[in-house]
Amino acid sequence: MPDFVDSHAHLADPAFDADRDAVIARARDAGAVAIVCIGESLAAAERAARLAEAHAGVVFHTAGVHPHDAALFDRDRDLPLIEGQLRAGAVAVGECGLDYHYDHSPRERQLVAFGAQLALARAAGRPVVVHTREAEDDTRALVERWGRDGVVGVLHCFTGSHALARAAIDVGWFVSFSGIVTFKRWVDDDLLRLVPDDRLLAESDAPYLAPVPYRGKRNEPAWVGYTVERLARARGRDAGDVGQLVAANARRLFGLATAAGPA
Repeated sequence: MPDFVDSHAHLADPAFDADRDAVIARARDAGAVAIVCIGESLAAAERAARLAEAHAGVVFHTAGVHPHDAALFDRDRDLPLIEGQLRAGAVAVGECGLDYHYDHSPRERQLVAFGAQLALARAAGRPVVVHTREAEDDTRALVERWGRDGVVGVLHCFTGSHALARAAIDVGWFVSFSGIVTFKRWVDDDLLRLVPDDRLLAESDAPYLAPVPYRGKRNEPAWVGYTVERLARARGRDAGDVGQLVAANARRLFGLATAAGPA
């Protein structure tokens, strides 16, 4: 397996309560230079911060409010808490964004929460981790607007259109791919080739979306190497080279001060 940075994992999820330290150890053994642990809620961000403290230099955390929870977003309450996490070492705002597939929160509330977190990212000088599903027009409009204003971010677990990917890339953003690209139903290798070398990321989205040959199991950061290998095959590159690319890009986007390599 190539070395890599897992740019998006929910290590604070209860799915890992029984063996979290072993999961991190397996990831390191598999080549993980670092893991970005996503705080998709303020409670998750607190757990992720403790995890990052316990595994300094390997695990890094983020803080934000997911679009599923946007109905409960309170600007006056939540933004100061996210700011506090950023001051305490969170490397990005998010996971935030828009999800018009499930619509767990009203779309107008999703737009309010997403816009407020983009504004916070600009003020704090931090990147954003963005979830988008069946919300391409609104996502593109906000990415272009805030990207022109200096906000940098990543479209995580990307399965969207070439147009949205290009729009994000044009304003300096990154695009991250998950184990979905290893599934038999994946057919858009042109998208995997569209993203420039310096904007490409790879992720687990663990505990979700385990890559082939582990599809259907609880996902782990250790398996990101399969996604890196799939990206390399689509791009006609050596997997080790692509692993180095995604690691370097993650370090640059998130400002990671990582260990030199796997343990």
